[in-house]
Amino acid sequence: MDTTELLQISRDKSVEGREKLAKSVTSLFMENDGEMSDRERSLMLDILHRLVHDFEKSVRTIIAKNLVDWSDIPQDLATFLANDDIDVAYPILSKSGVLKDENLIEIIQHRTMEHQMAIAIRHSVSENVTSALVEEGNPQVITKLLDNPSADISKTTFEYIVDEAQRVDSYREPILRREELDSKLAQKMFLWVSAAMRQHITDKFALDVDVIDALLEKSARDIFASRPAEAMETKASDALANQIAEAEDIDPEFMISVLSQGEVNLFMSLIKKFTGLRVNLIRRIIFEPGGEGLAIACKAIGLGKSDFSTIFAQIRRAVPSLVTNFDQEIRTILSFFDSFDAETAQKVLGRWKLDSNYLAAIRELEIDNG
Repeated sequence: MDTTELLQISRDKSVEGREKLAKSVTSLFMENDGEMSDRERSLMLDILHRLVHDFEKSVRTIIAKNLVDWSDIPQDLATFLANDDIDVAYPILSKSGVLKDENLIEIIQHRTMEHQMAIAIRHSVSENVTSALVEEGNPQVITKLLDNPSADISKTTFEYIVDEAQRVDSYREPILRREELDSKLAQKMFLWVSAAMRQHITDKFALDVDVIDALLEKSARDIFASRPAEAMETKASDALANQIAEAEDIDPEFMISVLSQGEVNLFMSLIKKFTGLRVNLIRRIIFEPGGEGLAIACKAIGLGKSDFSTIFAQIRRAVPSLVTNFDQEIRTILSFFDSFDAETAQKVLGRWKLDSNYLAAIRELEIDNG
């Protein structure tokens, strides 16, 4: 296609004509840029600027999509397109290497969340741009940024994101995949992530047993010291527990969330559902001062040490009258939890179902493991 043909197409004032002209000009740039004369290049750049500034968004969208891989796209043209509506701006923001950090930061500060999302997935995101995205504080954008292995995150910014992950769940999993995560920050996260993530941290950083126990104890102390949640208005009942168990795949995280909402009665009903024990015995297990029965029940139904420590702390927080010295109690009960296996716990549970003496079964377990 030569200049004469372009001029003929440019006389078509319809939207379709403008779109055809945009496709033709951008295709020529991508295919023949190195072979153009200065006059031809100047003419087509002038056409591009007119199309971008004067005509419909559909035309600008075509130009942005077609020029995204052009390394010599003029800076002012790329910046103009990047500041346009997201339909136009997205390909330039997410892929074009022409935009400088100052251009991106200005867009982050003055355009929409969608513009920020496009920047967060760029092949290369500098520390300055990353910091600007994080300062805007949009969890969706920050999560997308964490998922981008090509994003450079400064130590200060990453430490801030780790702290924020205590309240923003979506940050946690991508943080664990980041190279910036060191042992110190991982141990901080250990205090409030799920059991599965705790296991990932333990494996990745080869934490020894003493460090893990110290972290579990600190996590439990933090939970106990926090303000108890107020129970929901709904009365917990066996019927509700049955409905929940049938409707959902109950896991430790759900049981912990029930307690965190102050629903001790619903938690009791769930324990009853999964152990088959009588309600009076369940109540005794949960509200006994030492917590040994709770440890046995939790291990018998497959809960791990991390989940048990959280449950123990949640119950003590909900019923502080059970506690005399929490620091000592959490240390003692975690040691007890380690002293027997799941098979032994299930045998004790079986004895309780047959109405065997509650304390006698615990004493025998302690003697066997003593």
